[in-house]
Amino acid sequence: MKNVSLKILEKHLTSGELIAGKEISIGIDQTLTQDSTGTMVYLQLEAMKIQRVKTQKSVAYIDHNTLQTGFENADDHKYIQTVASKHGIYFSKPGNGICHQVHLERFGKPGFTLLGSDSHTPTCGALGMLAIGAGGLDVAVAMAGGSYNLIMPEIINVKLNGKLKPWVTAKDIILELLRILTVKGGVGKIIEYSGSGVETLSIPERATITNMGAELGATTSVFPSDEITLTFLKKQKRENDWSELKADIGASYSKTIEINLDDLEPLAAKPHSPDNVDKVKNIGKIKVDQVAIGSCTNSSFTDMMKVAAILKNKTIAPSVSLVIAPGSKQVLTMLAKNGALADMISSGARILESACGPCIGMGQSPASDAVSLRTFNRNFEGRSGTKSAQVYLVSPETAAVSAITGCLTDPHEFGAEIKIEIPDEFEINDNLIISPAEDGLKVEVVRGENIKPFPLNKELSKNIEGKILIKLGDNITTDDIMPSNAKLLPFRSNVPYLSEFCLTPCDADFPKKAKENGGGFIIGGINYGQGSSREHAALVLLQLGVKGVIAKSFARIHSDNLVNSGIIPMVFENAGDYDKINLNNSIEIENIIEQIKNKNKILIKNKTKNLLFTALINLSERQKEIIIAGGLLNSVKNKK
Repeated sequence: MKNVSLKILEKHLTSGELIAGKEISIGIDQTLTQDSTGTMVYLQLEAMKIQRVKTQKSVAYIDHNTLQTGFENADDHKYIQTVASKHGIYFSKPGNGICHQVHLERFGKPGFTLLGSDSHTPTCGALGMLAIGAGGLDVAVAMAGGSYNLIMPEIINVKLNGKLKPWVTAKDIILELLRILTVKGGVGKIIEYSGSGVETLSIPERATITNMGAELGATTSVFPSDEITLTFLKKQKRENDWSELKADIGASYSKTIEINLDDLEPLAAKPHSPDNVDKVKNIGKIKVDQVAIGSCTNSSFTDMMKVAAILKNKTIAPSVSLVIAPGSKQVLTMLAKNGALADMISSGARILESACGPCIGMGQSPASDAVSLRTFNRNFEGRSGTKSAQVYLVSPETAAVSAITGCLTDPHEFGAEIKIEIPDEFEINDNLIISPAEDGLKVEVVRGENIKPFPLNKELSKNIEGKILIKLGDNITTDDIMPSNAKLLPFRSNVPYLSEFCLTPCDADFPKKAKENGGGFIIGGINYGQGSSREHAALVLLQLGVKGVIAKSFARIHSDNLVNSGIIPMVFENAGDYDKINLNNSIEIENIIEQIKNKNKILIKNKTKNLLFTALINLSERQKEIIIAGGLLNSVKNKK
């Protein structure tokens, strides 16, 4: 008796056994990239010297770096468009929408695999896809025809019972699961949804849930493909892409969590973590300065129509700045045609382009100490662009009602439930999706001056040593390691420049210290590297000469990115050893190659304190080879 996840994995397995904790390889049907990670992906793809991608469908989206305050973003977009055309990749132009929303609408298929250079790629799990976020180099390898390697996750079942009450939403379901499991509770797991409640949820609602599975640290999240999936694909005129995919009766899981939808109330994630969840009514009527509605989590046509219905014939509070970003050109066009866009504008809302925008710190930073309600997926400190801002994550309904009242408000207070009608057919116009050239050899790739070569590591030395450059606490994010604000995003193709800002939110002098000491080591706490899939958080460490990270535990994607860069991720065997290591201590690892080859833990000497301690290296044999070679690209070259 098999669950949905196992059925997809079995179909795509290329090596290994589907036993939790063992390394497996799976074939990849589709890939996606976005522009803040994409430039690096395509530089790496070019380094592999393949003429045409081997996947069934690969799409390059422009949705992150759409503010063009200088030449850098526009140059990168031109590079991505030309390199995509040359190598057989579809190109979604700026203005076409957020990658996850567009891919859900136009390309996702039940039962297929999708690998994306963005941590929220699991959004397409709403369609019954096995959609996984990964580092850019892993995506480049998949486009080149290689399998994707991962540790076989546990598959846990979230059983949804009952039906949501009026004003309670899919956002509240995933916030409740974050409250239960925390931001590290999904690490090493696939979350598969079942139960009678699933049948009550539309594809956009399911997508909100699978999208924020990334905040659990989960490998991916999956819903069955059923009649509701078929209905959605029919609206997109893609019914031929549908296939039924359900778990067998009696399918087994490693664990089951039950959530009774009837019991849920409107929730909010308080600053500064998506799992800091409480009921809206318990938080109280705090004054709100900004409301932002959109992002890949909550920018669907359904979400936008509900917001428009709430705002119709209303005016937002004088103290509130309301910004709304529909998730795709399709959504924006439909809102414009049916009058809902006018209702939003008339209320005082500012309409942003169909892009990620403020979710990734690209504009609309709140005022100092402001309270910002956002329908986004992350509220890490400073991610909004304003370190002192207090960001709350809420549903679109809570956000819209609060924009009118000027304070955080339980939407039940608004009155009767909002009812909206969804048309039988959606607006289909793919004129901003550019097909690749039939003959890629005739395409000239255009490279702007901002594009710099990415750093490559060297083969691992027999012995390694260095100072502890920084000691960090728990839940350090990739935003902490490599800040991603509007000033830095244009330089995603320039790793040397970005490295000057590495870990500066934690220590403003870190880049200087790293360079003065010729690199060294980092000490981290629990869930080190949570958040975005950006491999830049590993590449800047490589640029600065960091040899290894010793932490209590790692987030999956960042650990993989470290390995791909040839930086050793090590886990304290005894968590108490964390307390015995201080900043600037010198550590040494002798015979590191032999230790990695022959053991699952290594002996480390703290030369400053004359102490020995051990760290686990939770690496497969393949990953050990990569570390010894000095990174994945070196390993690939060695095998040619």
